[in-house]
Amino acid sequence: MIDGHTQLLGLLGWPVGHSFSPAMHNAAIAALGLNMVYLPLPVSPERLPDALHGLAAMGFRGVNVTVPHKEAVLPHLSAVFPAARVIGAVNTIVIGDGGLTGFNTDWSGFLGDLESYRLALYGRDCLVLGAGGSARAVVYALLRRGGRVAVLARRPEQAERLAAELGAAFPAASTVLSGDLAEVGRVAASLDEPVIINTTPLGLSGANSAASPWPDDAPFPRGAFVYDLVYNPRQTQLMDQAGAAGIRAANGLGMLVRQAAEAFEIMTARRPDPDVMRRVVDSG
Repeated sequence: MIDGHTQLLGLLGWPVGHSFSPAMHNAAIAALGLNMVYLPLPVSPERLPDALHGLAAMGFRGVNVTVPHKEAVLPHLSAVFPAARVIGAVNTIVIGDGGLTGFNTDWSGFLGDLESYRLALYGRDCLVLGAGGSARAVVYALLRRGGRVAVLARRPEQAERLAAELGAAFPAASTVLSGDLAEVGRVAASLDEPVIINTTPLGLSGANSAASPWPDDAPFPRGAFVYDLVYNPRQTQLMDQAGAAGIRAANGLGMLVRQAAEAFEIMTARRPDPDVMRRVVDSG
């Protein structure tokens, strides 16, 4: 029951109506018996500074951040944890007396779920499709594990910038390669048993649901593993293509739950039951 002592959490994004985050976090809150509520907070890009400045005044304890604000929030934060600073994107903000502190749990949520498939990443070829905020978290995670990373995007200059910035943060790692998403077939053919990660919205439920970043005429490399950050629908067009070629594939549902559970603990100082959060998503 919401009362005068209820602590506030929320999700900043534009739009936020499609997100599972409110249901997941409120289920975790209920399971722990906390006097908190997690609210969807639709904020347009031009109103983002006003919204961030108002969080403390309204008594918010913390918020998650989703597209298109993950990179735009950075200049407005009092402090940013090192991983989020290197990645250049924030998905969790804690509000306290010291101001707004930014974190990134996307990279660790992705890495935890990817490694649950028992994939050895050190020295392994990794092909990342897309170069937005989620791609930056994915590349950071792969470089931390010693992967050999190539990034392809529809805007090659964005992929080049990501490769240069993240590569500079890991000077001992192999050079991060970059290029045009249209070259995916040619690049993939040169890779050995790669992990292929889609961070683009292609395949997302709605107008893009029948789309895929993978050309129909491009074969998958032998021994590849496909990981699609898209989780709605559960079975994406890219996963169908991989399955038809006998390639193992997974969606981003596990990453969603893992990053949410870690963010919840950062904001509340209480560890949620990930199974509670997962059941909400599975029933959605």
